[in-house]
Amino acid sequence: MPFGSRLQARGMQLLLGRVMARVHEDLRFTDIPKRTEVLRVETGAGPVTSTVYRPPATAEAHAPVYVNFHGGGFVIARPEQDDHICRYLAAEAGCVVVNVDYAVAPQRPFPVPVTQAYDVTAWVVENGAANGWDGSRLAVGGHSAGGNLTAAVCRTARDRGTFTPRLQILDSAPLDQHADPATKQSPIARPLLGPRLMRIFTDVYVPDPADRADPLVSPALADDLAGLPPALVITAENDRLRDEGDAYAKALEAAGVPVTHRVFTGVDHYFTHTGPATAAKEALELMATTLRGALHE
Repeated sequence: MPFGSRLQARGMQLLLGRVMARVHEDLRFTDIPKRTEVLRVETGAGPVTSTVYRPPATAEAHAPVYVNFHGGGFVIARPEQDDHICRYLAAEAGCVVVNVDYAVAPQRPFPVPVTQAYDVTAWVVENGAANGWDGSRLAVGGHSAGGNLTAAVCRTARDRGTFTPRLQILDSAPLDQHADPATKQSPIARPLLGPRLMRIFTDVYVPDPADRADPLVSPALADDLAGLPPALVITAENDRLRDEGDAYAKALEAAGVPVTHRVFTGVDHYFTHTGPATAAKEALELMATTLRGALHE
């Protein structure tokens, strides 16, 4: 791993962490109560703390459960950036939401976050009765880097034959970390993600270039997608990651996986956090509706 990339990544953890925890003022959902507790799970790559969001008291006993993975380029450890999404989904989809504070690079590179993401999800499946949720009705999802981890969890669960999520949600996920970021285009002049920033993220998360074609790192490069869970794939028109998200949705569908794919026009990466609020609320409503259908049928 280039020393410069490692140093810059640590700088981003300090400079961008608090910025990423801020969301558009119209997306804060201050009218939705926050009913949470802290959960600690032992994994094969160390203990992981998660925040459990409970649905309204009127929800069914032992409600279904959704495991959420936040974004941040595998570098920013700020699960609270998804607080608005977790509260909204718990309320609108009537499910328990487990927001996972997985370890990040450069301190804990690949495969640590994948191991932790999978192990926490497996624990959630197996320990529902004691914790007030139904682990047999499970969905997983994430935003940006969290969407990548979602795909990795689903692949690992399929390959091990351990559990099958009813739904996976991939929101603006990086799905091809083997390709040169300079080849990833946007229709606008200055998109949020630039090639230099993307290279830093990849360099520190996957320091060995030989690992970047691994399907657990680059799900879009996998040729064995059959048997994965139904997917909701959200991409943003101006996002440099749009093309790989669109391609992954098509590849899943070609493999026989039920897919709902929506491209949101006129927005960039991370729009479900920074807005525009109208598009972000529409995307969150789509997530909640799709989750509700998958988990309550």
